[in-house]
Amino acid sequence: MSTLNKRGAFVRTIMTESATRFVSPVTFQTLSNYPVSIGLFEDWKPGNIRHISNAEWADVVVIAPATANIIGKIANGIADDLLTTTVMAAECQVVMAPSMNDKMYANPVLQKNVQFLRELGYSFIEPESGYLACGREGRGRMAAISTIVDALENFFVPKDLQGVHILVTAGGTQEDIDPVRYISNQSSGKMGYSIASQARKRGALVTLITAPSCLPAPSGVKTIRVRSAREMLAACRAEFPEVDVLIMAAAVADYEPEEAAGEKIKKDADNLTIILRPTPDILVELGAGKKKEQMLVGFSAETQDLKENARRKMLSKKVDMIVANDVSDGIFGSDFTSIIIMSPEGSEETFDKISKVEAADVILNSVLKTRKMLGG
Repeated sequence: MSTLNKRGAFVRTIMTESATRFVSPVTFQTLSNYPVSIGLFEDWKPGNIRHISNAEWADVVVIAPATANIIGKIANGIADDLLTTTVMAAECQVVMAPSMNDKMYANPVLQKNVQFLRELGYSFIEPESGYLACGREGRGRMAAISTIVDALENFFVPKDLQGVHILVTAGGTQEDIDPVRYISNQSSGKMGYSIASQARKRGALVTLITAPSCLPAPSGVKTIRVRSAREMLAACRAEFPEVDVLIMAAAVADYEPEEAAGEKIKKDADNLTIILRPTPDILVELGAGKKKEQMLVGFSAETQDLKENARRKMLSKKVDMIVANDVSDGIFGSDFTSIIIMSPEGSEETFDKISKVEAADVILNSVLKTRKMLGG
């Protein structure tokens, strides 16, 4: 609930009598800054029937955790408490996050109820596998709060990228020196992952090619994991013919060792010389001869002469749009960034100190605008 509040949602809480035995209503009242509703007939006032007013107020109803009992009651039209009567009266989307013992979740009666409700338009956030309250391990644990919140946000995101296939690259590649050492950079992958996640929420079919990153794969996104620039190039070659847009957000190493040692290099000399060679330029290769109607978006991470270097890169690589950012102020690993979106025609849009999720959306907005200009 606190996560929803932080993201700007207004939350009202309904608790069943059973729920109050696990968590005090005061807890939810404190988190939501709104009284918790429990009884069907409490605080009745003329013209304000609680289950009707709640149902009309809500943009989405989420039941978390959704027990086998509440799923069964709703599936069979039983409305005998405040929660079930509210659901019965709701015309908005109803979302359930099941949570129960793994054997209960696998029970064919429960599964029949879930399938029936899905066919009626109810949404379910699948439970996870793991340690359960009963002491067993199995599938039935309620989905993570972040998963539930992301699913709820999906209902309010415009699906303006429906039918568009977007390929996103992310993270910093690793170029081997020997079996234990490599050349890389400080990229966390957060920008690319945010773009992939937001594009998926907006209806796009998304493929993410990622260099090593600690971030979990975005929900609903085909994720391909690679290490080096050459592995990323091979993955991009395979995926590129089927996509409409390539957003090259990865921090691909500019150089790689000419030859990686087969064994760990011992520290037995005062000096070590490593001969480097340029890594393949993925954008240049995909744009030369392999591009048909696809749109190419590049990134330019700079520490000086930001606009000049970004524009030079955009023109030399013949991309349709470039995102420039100054990486001298510690944005690597941060949840925030500042970007300039530039076009070959000379237009510029600057966005200062915004979250990388917000940056992902403004980048995708520019992709939509540019695709229209290009006739896509």
